[in-house]
Amino acid sequence: MKYARLTKEQFDELHAEFASFLATQAIDKAEWDSIKESKPEVAEQELDVFSDLIWEGVLTRAEYLEHFSRNHIFLFQCFEKHVQSIVLKSLVPETDFLTKEGLQWLSDNMFTETIEMKVGKKVFTEDRNASIFELIQQGAFLSDGQLFKQINSIIES
Repeated sequence: MKYARLTKEQFDELHAEFASFLATQAIDKAEWDSIKESKPEVAEQELDVFSDLIWEGVLTRAEYLEHFSRNHIFLFQCFEKHVQSIVLKSLVPETDFLTKEGLQWLSDNMFTETIEMKVGKKVFTEDRNASIFELIQQGAFLSDGQLFKQINSIIES
């Protein structure tokens, strides 16, 4: 596998897509049930191939990612060859960006000496999608990019 197997919940959500995927291989429900019963290793391979196809599509379309921790917020904009980043760090140890109060505190203190802000750019040294998947594995999630765009526009002005 290139990425990771989808969870049961993700497979449930993608039931119709998985059925279409099997149909492209001329596997109907009866045959799929038979494969699961008599050749579980083949069924596992099919699940893995489908998972990779889904991940590949999601990662190819990924443009913005966010990762929140207690004292840091990492914002990413992904391009074809590189990723732009904005990192916000609270210099007040008791701040917790994982809470509503912490995010309100950030809003109130964004441009004070209690917030350290760094902007960066990293060229993808490996496959773009694999690099984005690695960020997701570390806790980042796909976003609409609204926070990145807001902060970036303030930085650029």
